[in-house]
Amino acid sequence: MNHVQHASSDGHVIVENARGQSCIVIVCEHASSYIPEIYKNLGMRDADLLSHAAWDPGAIDVARGISSRLDARLVASGVSRLVYDCNRPPSAMDAMPTQSETIKIPRNADLTADQRRERADLYYTPFRDQLAKTIAATAQPVIVTIHSFTPVYNGQARSVEIGIVHDTDTRLADIMLKLAPDHTRANVLRNAPYGPEHGVTHTLREHAIKAGHLTVMIEIRNDLIQTVEQQNKMADTLSKWLTESLQKLTSTKEAQ
Repeated sequence: MNHVQHASSDGHVIVENARGQSCIVIVCEHASSYIPEIYKNLGMRDADLLSHAAWDPGAIDVARGISSRLDARLVASGVSRLVYDCNRPPSAMDAMPTQSETIKIPRNADLTADQRRERADLYYTPFRDQLAKTIAATAQPVIVTIHSFTPVYNGQARSVEIGIVHDTDTRLADIMLKLAPDHTRANVLRNAPYGPEHGVTHTLREHAIKAGHLTVMIEIRNDLIQTVEQQNKMADTLSKWLTESLQKLTSTKEAQ
């Protein structure tokens, strides 16, 4: 499994297919499990460093697959969300979480205001600025964020397999949910396993909704994207699903 421990020199931001011609901008905030040496693994056990607590397994592989198939630009964070969760604003306490499910993150427990500010400056600000720059360079941009989630959370099995997540702008999510049966046999649900009430739609609000851009967050249960074959299949499915959804929205708008 690819832990994406490389990053650009610009604040650990990964940018791929920067000249892509699609209107879609793919975002993967939890692409990497990389923790810079200065943080001494945040005091965590080695096994926990490769768990879902540190990143979204499979998400970057699916994101890259969609980017390749649709010729879409891709912006991802190259640092673990335990160092800084780029899908959270600096004001959010869980931007640098002290616990993930049952896993404690000791070196995040007593961060000072200055230390929090330093991490935001090092990791969040470059990511935010690069994503804004990429969106600004894209004609009629559509922002699509890719995440994965665990099959079991706090001992409870999750039946949802693909979550279509939105904030106040439901346009793209609505049409994707309507077309879901045409593209997948997976159990697809709205705002599951997370929704805006859980603070997970920061990127959508910050980079799309404010400007009126179409946007959606796609959550994939990570047991469905463990292998390269599964990741390729999911990238195929989502690429076709997104394409048809945007075509339907365009034709509906033109008919009005």
